[in-house]
Formats: sequence, C-alpha cells, structure tokens
Amino acid sequence: MSLLAGKVGVVFGVANKRSIAWAIAQAWARAGATLAFTYQGERLRENVEELAATFGAGTLTLPCDVTRDEEIAAVFSGLREKYGRLHLLLHSIAFAPREALEGEFINTSREAFRIAHDVSAYSLVALARAAAPLMDAGGSILGLSYYGAEKVVPHYNVMGVAKAALEACTRYLAYDLGPRQIRVNCISAGPVNTVAARGIAGFTEMLKLYEARAPLKRNVTAEELGATGLFLASDGAAAITGQVLYVDCGYQIMGM
Repeated sequence: MSLLAGKVGVVFGVANKRSIAWAIAQAWARAGATLAFTYQGERLRENVEELAATFGAGTLTLPCDVTRDEEIAAVFSGLREKYGRLHLLLHSIAFAPREALEGEFINTSREAFRIAHDVSAYSLVALARAAAPLMDAGGSILGLSYYGAEKVVPHYNVMGVAKAALEACTRYLAYDLGPRQIRVNCISAGPVNTVAARGIAGFTEMLKLYEARAPLKRNVTAEELGATGLFLASDGAAAITGQVLYVDCGYQIMGM
C-alpha cells in the first residue's frame, strides 16, 4: 500500500527541479499523495506550473506571497474548495536581502532583519494557522532548516538567526497543534547544490568541507532529503513532533 494514499498536500517553495521542495514533493507524489503547489510572483509561475503538470493536468497551482495574509487566505480557500481537507504541508521558504548575506552580521539593517524573519520564520506560523482548520483528521507540517540556526556559518548571517526562529516556531506550533493530531517538524538539511544555496558566498568550499568532515564522507542528496520528508509525512512518524531532524551525513555531530 502507498504510504500517503488518499492524502492531500500543499507545497510552498518549489522554484525549479533542483529545489529540495521538489525532491520532497516527488517523494510524496510517488507515495500516493495528491499535491497542490504555490508560486511567488509571475517570475516563478511558469517553472512551477510546468513541474506541477508532471503530476497531471489538473494539478492545482496558486499564487502566494507569504507576506500577504490575503494571498495566504486565498490559497487555503482554493484548497478547501477543490479538496475539502488537507493532510500535508511543506514550508520551504526563506529569503533575506542579498546585502544581508555579505559582510558581517553586525551590519544587518533593521529592514533586512524584519524581511528575513517575516518571510523565513513567521510565514510558517501564518501557514500553519490557515492550514489547521483543513487538517481535521490530523496532519503533518514540515519545514526546512539548516545548521546555521545552531552554529555560526560565515556569510549565512541573518538567515541563520531567522532559521533559529523557524525552529523555535516549530516547537511552539507542535505544542499548540498537538491536541489536533497535527505534527510539526523540521528537516535540517546538509548543503545541496540548489539555486538558492549558490547565492551564499563560499558555498563550493562548504560542500568540500562537509564531504571531508562528515562521518559518511559525502554530501546528502536531494533524493535522500525527499525520503526523509516522506517518512515525516507518513504514519511511521506518527509520534514525532516538534523535532529538528538533521539529514547531513552526520556533520552536525562533529566537534572538529
């Protein structure tokens, strides 16, 4: 039996076929889930619609700028109208102004700090609040984090602080939503060669460092992250909530 047969999920954050969100979406779909996708702005619309169409011509795609409450409301209204309920939600959204990812963290502007936290952390709260009424049979909400939430990663800067906030939001949401049997977890992924990751200075060196120091002596693959996303969405993880699961070939355990 397919692990997610009969489940309906919505995916926020697919940009292209290299996205971690796309790897997880593919794993969910192969396991039997029916998926809907959102895109942020017309620039990404064509890419997302093209990818979504590989799951069938009727796959729902909706615009959503997560900084606009009315667009979030419209997404979940569309999901309710088409499917009636929801079981899975993937939050793969993060953004900070480019200048905030260069130079020293101490020079982060007030506006860059606000934007990074609004888009990368508060959006999980807003989406969970909108999703919960549709998850009347329980559900799984999954976010994506990174080691920079726990330790200093040069050039990650304000994004590391925002990811730390995302992980804290995960725990508080898990507590609030637990009585409804809605689980909230994060995957802290090792570096993967995505378009977003390549925007971080020194990313190539980071890949080499992980390969050299991680116990498994390699980097994680997008397919492995997809498999973890499938596990956390499935009944096999029914007793797991509020957790940050490191999927980084063991790099997180190393002291030096």
